[in-house]
Amino acid sequence: MNEEIKKEEKKPVNTEKVEKTEKTGSKPRKFDNKNRKPRNNNGERRGAKPKSDLEDKVIEIRRVTKVVKGGRQFRFAATVVVGNKKGLVGLGTGKAHEMPDAVKKATQAASKNVVKIDLIDNRTISHDITVKEGAVRVMLKPAKEGTGVKAGGPVRDVLELAGVKDVLSKSLGSSTKINAARATLRALKAQKSPEHVAYLRDKKVEELR
Repeated sequence: MNEEIKKEEKKPVNTEKVEKTEKTGSKPRKFDNKNRKPRNNNGERRGAKPKSDLEDKVIEIRRVTKVVKGGRQFRFAATVVVGNKKGLVGLGTGKAHEMPDAVKKATQAASKNVVKIDLIDNRTISHDITVKEGAVRVMLKPAKEGTGVKAGGPVRDVLELAGVKDVLSKSLGSSTKINAARATLRALKAQKSPEHVAYLRDKKVEELR
């Protein structure tokens, strides 16, 4: 018996394991440095997507209903316009069961549909134009410097994010917001710069003016 007691006393105790379990209470974490992306001087990860300079604005959020066999399904439909106020603008729509998800989808769709607008002196449009979308008619006219954006509702939102600073507008017919925004965007896309018109007529810009 005495020999067995002595053998048990002689067994070494691993103090390192005891200290680790007492201090941390769990296994130490392993960090894989191979999968980590190196960072730039600014602290950002290399290869990461650069932040977009596009601003977004929600034009309309509607609750839509779908009638199915089991009852009614409610969702949200959002319309968002994005732009950098320097000639880039886009319009998008999105649907989801939650309002933030619908706005996020619409913003992503608008960012994919960004178009370049030709502006005169980076402030106004080239010529008068009237565009019809559905039952909505939108009329745009160029204005002299200092006039400002004489528009309201979705027409104003699209013009401001496109970078138009001086313009006269009139919304006729229906007051559907999404159609008014689409008509305004079509009117901006249909603008022709003096250089383009001179090229089509085989003349110089000075001759047109």
